[in-house]
Amino acid sequence: MILKEILNIYHKELDDLFGNEEVNSFFNLLIEHYLNIKRIHLVMHPNYTITKEEEQPLFEALSKLKLQQPIQYVIGETEFYGLPFKVNQHTLIPRPETEELVDLVISNFKNQNSSALKILDIGTGTGCIAISLAKYLVNAKVCALDVSEDALKVAKQNAELNAVDVNFILDDILNPDCHAELVSASQDYDVIVSNPPYVRNLEKTEIQPNVLNNEPHLALFVEDDNPLQFYKAICEFAQHSLKDKGTLYFEINEYLGGEMIQLLKSFNFKDIELKKDMFGKNRIIKGVK
Repeated sequence: MILKEILNIYHKELDDLFGNEEVNSFFNLLIEHYLNIKRIHLVMHPNYTITKEEEQPLFEALSKLKLQQPIQYVIGETEFYGLPFKVNQHTLIPRPETEELVDLVISNFKNQNSSALKILDIGTGTGCIAISLAKYLVNAKVCALDVSEDALKVAKQNAELNAVDVNFILDDILNPDCHAELVSASQDYDVIVSNPPYVRNLEKTEIQPNVLNNEPHLALFVEDDNPLQFYKAICEFAQHSLKDKGTLYFEINEYLGGEMIQLLKSFNFKDIELKKDMFGKNRIIKGVK
């Protein structure tokens, strides 16, 4: 079948859902992933033909996209901070806003001796934060925690994929009785960073259906009456596991910037900074112990 004819089928089936440009983007990702063909190849060779065997994954992907499965789950991978990451239904798809969090940590410590740095990422998911920090802050000792065993399996694959050494820990930050490994004498962190669940149930109407119906709710949502539970637990943990003058970094709910400032103040953090993301929304907060 002529590849361009399959593209036309994609537009016919998907344009009403996603729009013309988004469908083009999906198709370009898919042909590169499954056929190792760049977009320009389709432009230069409009009559390029593929075999039945080569067609199959493209039509399987089309069926999944019609169900509004995220393209990253369809191909099983994405890019974050210039690095490749595997993703599946057990992990959140890394967001550009989280790249800004990673970039802030790296820019704050890139001129220091990274071999002395001990970093903990809480709620690691795909491992995107921990792995990116380990990749670009060479020789830093990086640990990463998650409550999901399935997510940690993906994170470990991503650490291997990106050739970095990260110590992954299965633990629940909400259960202080389970933190023996984290608070051992050798674990005294210079940096604690986290992108925990922060979307309130009342905000579900703002979430796109492809996210709401596919990405793990465990990693997304918190109860309306206790939206800062993870941040509070991490602040409490940081009281005995973050070094004096160590830094705490959070990605946060855009609507709760003021509450987050007050929370960090209540735990006596200093030099608190609330930062906006590329969309002008309150998204990152940092504080020094």
